[in-house]
Amino acid sequence: MPTISQGVQDALNDQINHEFHAAYTYLSMSAYFENTNLPGFAGWMRAQAREEILHGMKLFDFVNDRNGRVVLKEVEAPPIDFKSPLDVFERALKHEQKVTGMINHLYEVAAKANDFAAQVALQWFITEQVEEEKTADMVVEQLKMIGNDRPALLVLDREMGARPSEENGAA
Repeated sequence: MPTISQGVQDALNDQINHEFHAAYTYLSMSAYFENTNLPGFAGWMRAQAREEILHGMKLFDFVNDRNGRVVLKEVEAPPIDFKSPLDVFERALKHEQKVTGMINHLYEVAAKANDFAAQVALQWFITEQVEEEKTADMVVEQLKMIGNDRPALLVLDREMGARPSEENGAA
């Protein structure tokens, strides 16, 4: 017998789908950077995609742990056309702001259902979103400072490529 309400389960399933769509979106952004010879940005976006998959799996496991039913849905195709590195990161920032709103809504659904376990689990996501928005905003501002300075773009690309990933032992 499920220990999770239908409303909370449905909202979590929607978020799982969104996390996997986010992974596709970041992979598409990674492909753009690969194509424009910015391997540091590409690697950063690839790591971001892996992180989104982990977020989706965290929710997936939570629904299953509560004897709920995970219902996977079709994943919408990601955007593929970008104008510039700044355009990519402005979109990433808007995406993260949208996710923050979705997580906040999910928390409201859990609160209205008096689902304390879901509220506790969602606290991690709320904290994570603060970091996600901060990072995306910082890169947007740095790209604005760089403008058309190609050497500065290459320096930032190198810095972005230094992001720790699970592949080299960091979480």
